[in-house]
Amino acid sequence: MIERYSRQEMASLWTLENKFRVWLEVELAICEAWTRLGRIPQQEMQVIRDKADFDVNRILELEQITKHDVIAFLTAVEEKVGPASRFIHLGCTSSDIVDTANGILLVRAGEQIARDLDMILATLKKKAMDNKGRMVMGRTHGIHAEPTSFGLKMAGFYAEFKRHQKRWKAALENIQVGKISGAVGTYAQLDPQVEAIACDLLGLHVDPVSTQIIQRDRYAQYFTSLALIAGGIERLCIELRHLQRTEVLEVEEGFSKGQKGSSAMPHKKNPISAENLCGLARLVRSNSVSAMENTGLWHERDISHSSVERVIMPDSTILIDYMLHRLNTLVTNLRIIPENMERNLHGSFDIYFSQRVLLALVDAGLERQKGYEMVQKLAMHCWQNKISFPQTVRNDPAMKELLSAEVMDRVFDPSYYLRHEDMIFSRVFDASSH
Repeated sequence: MIERYSRQEMASLWTLENKFRVWLEVELAICEAWTRLGRIPQQEMQVIRDKADFDVNRILELEQITKHDVIAFLTAVEEKVGPASRFIHLGCTSSDIVDTANGILLVRAGEQIARDLDMILATLKKKAMDNKGRMVMGRTHGIHAEPTSFGLKMAGFYAEFKRHQKRWKAALENIQVGKISGAVGTYAQLDPQVEAIACDLLGLHVDPVSTQIIQRDRYAQYFTSLALIAGGIERLCIELRHLQRTEVLEVEEGFSKGQKGSSAMPHKKNPISAENLCGLARLVRSNSVSAMENTGLWHERDISHSSVERVIMPDSTILIDYMLHRLNTLVTNLRIIPENMERNLHGSFDIYFSQRVLLALVDAGLERQKGYEMVQKLAMHCWQNKISFPQTVRNDPAMKELLSAEVMDRVFDPSYYLRHEDMIFSRVFDASSH
């Protein structure tokens, strides 16, 4: 229910009804500013406050005639207000309303996403803490490397999402602007005080310099930040998908009663949430490219950006909201399988100790390349013959000449690999280190 409610809450921001409501908020704020400056009489302003409203169907009906959504909106409002409506939209151009309203809508959507990021960070922190010290095989190129812990894996994702949170805060601050500066941004038919008062009423900053529009680099930052969040979700999901592979199976997505994995194969339990999220990340990324292409417009304005934004503003914000909630459910319900983590840790016959042996040989005075060749030869022998690497090293005459039994005991102590885990956790999770 939480997941569904969140999506509905975000989607409701982008309904036609709400879009026009926010347009009306902007128009009323401009009227209030003019009233404070003495241009609109108080009694006329009271009429506007009392009567300003619209019917969406009427706006759509008028738009069929006008072929202009803002004029259709204004006409529908004027029909409700009557003669006092002559003061509505005074000195303004359409983009004064639309771009300022976009700032409001994008901030409101962004605040929901900010709460979503808080939620996933709390979940990742808990998963990291719960699995601190749980040793797993670390992999590079998909191949066994050296041990890490599942807690450290989750701490790494937590640290990434902290960066997403920081970038998102900056993107929200950058988009929280309005402009009521007229046809080419010169306030020719306006007063800059109208803009300042109205933006203050609306909770926005004034764009220091605008043309007919707010420049779209602000939007590009917003949507590329969303794309980076989507990329972070995808990176985590790729890891979980790999770890759920049958041959690995260190974790598994939650599988509810009655759930089915395949129409043909009753045994299947697939990483469907992680796969779905990887797919959705592609959409969010593609939308960010469109936002970046919107930055180059003709002179003081064209409308090539407008059609794009009508799609990407609702789509990307709704998608990220959904993705973060679905990811949260996935991570919360993730099944950890310690016995398989242990099995995989030893699945390559403990050849992961190879660097420890190499460095011990170096400390014993052997040339590094000669030591490398000795260790590599034994490691490959163990891999090909499926025998224990530590035991093979202990039994090798050349190794015994160079390394004492006491040194070998230290070399083959797996706890060595996590000796700095506390320090890393401290760097990641201590507030003072952020």
